[in-house]
Amino acid sequence: DLRDKIGYVPQTGVLFSGTIASNLRYGKEDATEKEIHEALDIAQASEFVNKLEKGIESPISQGGTNVSGGQKQRLSIARAIAKDPDIYVFDDSFSALDFKTDAKLRGELSKITKNKTVLIVAQRISTIMNADKIVVLDEGRVVGIGKHKDLLENCAVYKEIALSQLSKEELENA
Repeated sequence: DLRDKIGYVPQTGVLFSGTIASNLRYGKEDATEKEIHEALDIAQASEFVNKLEKGIESPISQGGTNVSGGQKQRLSIARAIAKDPDIYVFDDSFSALDFKTDAKLRGELSKITKNKTVLIVAQRISTIMNADKIVVLDEGRVVGIGKHKDLLENCAVYKEIALSQLSKEELENA
């Protein structure tokens, strides 16, 4: 029962031999074509899938070796979205994406996860800075918990990471 409530996306995208559609239906066997296309839209995968000759019926080799790392990751994210779980767990799932795609995907994802639980493990500050609660780990120990602005002021580890990734202006305007 618990597994049915969770949509998990690991750091490295995992795909199975079959088609794009069969991979997205892995978490929800009865997902409609409309649900698949909506999941692809949210995951920012529609553009490359629509360019494929067979679209969602395009073949995927074992492990997804016939698609790029970013495409594999977006399809893995789309699979979790198609499942429509109560809880999403993204285990550093956005790191394979460029910053623009990451931002667009998270923007679209926020629209469908308003009443859901979303856990994001990330190394990019831009990926998590709008989270309700951020837990900062340093060598496996919790060194800070709070919102972005609070952590910038009260957590040296968070501030150091943030300043190494974004400009002071970007951090203050978040």
